Amino acid sequence: MMKLFIRDHIPLIGIYSIQLFLVTLIYWLDGYSNAAIMMYAVLLSGSVLIGYLAFRYINNKTFYSRLEHPLFSMEEVAVDSPQSPIAESLQKLLLSHYRHYQTELLNYKHKIGAHIQFVNQWVHQMKTPISVIHLMIQDEDDPRFSAIGDEVDRLKKGLETVLYTARLESFEHDMYVETLDLEAVVRSVASAQKRLFIRKRVFPSIRFDTTITVASDEKWLSFLLTQLITNAVRYTARDNGKIYLRGYNTSTNSVLEIRDEGVGISKSDLPRVFEPYFTGENGRHFQESTGMGLYLVKQICDKLGHQVELESEAGRGTVVRILFELTKV
Repeated sequence: MMKLFIRDHIPLIGIYSIQLFLVTLIYWLDGYSNAAIMMYAVLLSGSVLIGYLAFRYINNKTFYSRLEHPLFSMEEVAVDSPQSPIAESLQKLLLSHYRHYQTELLNYKHKIGAHIQFVNQWVHQMKTPISVIHLMIQDEDDPRFSAIGDEVDRLKKGLETVLYTARLESFEHDMYVETLDLEAVVRSVASAQKRLFIRKRVFPSIRFDTTITVASDEKWLSFLLTQLITNAVRYTARDNGKIYLRGYNTSTNSVLEIRDEGVGISKSDLPRVFEPYFTGENGRHFQESTGMGLYLVKQICDKLGHQVELESEAGRGTVVRILFELTKV
């Protein structure tokens, strides 16, 4: 703070020194050669300057302190007590900028909230015609209707992805944590994806070593499991492949492991698999890739307090593990 004050007043000290030298030189050239009186005048004038600088420093101490140290919150500005006009002006300027910033922030929040509300309403409106189409074709045996059913399933999953992505920002208002039977949740999600399994000729294998109960939100957990199963099926290129869903306990966690026999992920892509919209090398070969599945899984796990781990090797499949805290029985 003192260094900043001195740097700010170097021009004043320099000009004062030059002015004092010139005045003394004029008196010397005019024949006034009493050195003792001159030194006394210099000392007296210097004392006045030092007194002035000390007064300025004390009055503007808050100002220089604020310039030197960053703000962590605007409450720090509000509690300051300016002791000089320049410090008071700085405080008013900062508070004015803060009020403008708050106003702009509230406007943006309002716009984003309105946009999310529109997206939610639009998704729910689109679910109605999709449900109607599904009812119209469910009893038809024509292969063309089966193809339509597959596309309807893709539309439904796409709408769910949009809906859950929009809800991430208000996750805390849309969460209900309860004790769940993990195997029952997994079997329910796998059953809901039976059309996908049949269409891709991939079969789920579910095995739980024991009854596992976890504390989680069933809706969000089912959604992230749907994303993982969809990914596992999508990247299993060969017929009669299997998706292994295994549940077990370790000394520290309950674990749900989802392993596929798919194309795997290249080593160079592994560090970025949880980034949004990142599809990597597989995205060039599988046009359905959006890069949002694993991103949403990671975000949901973080918000639910679960951990997610991923291991993969190109050509040898992928293993994803969801780690839950052990629940006390």
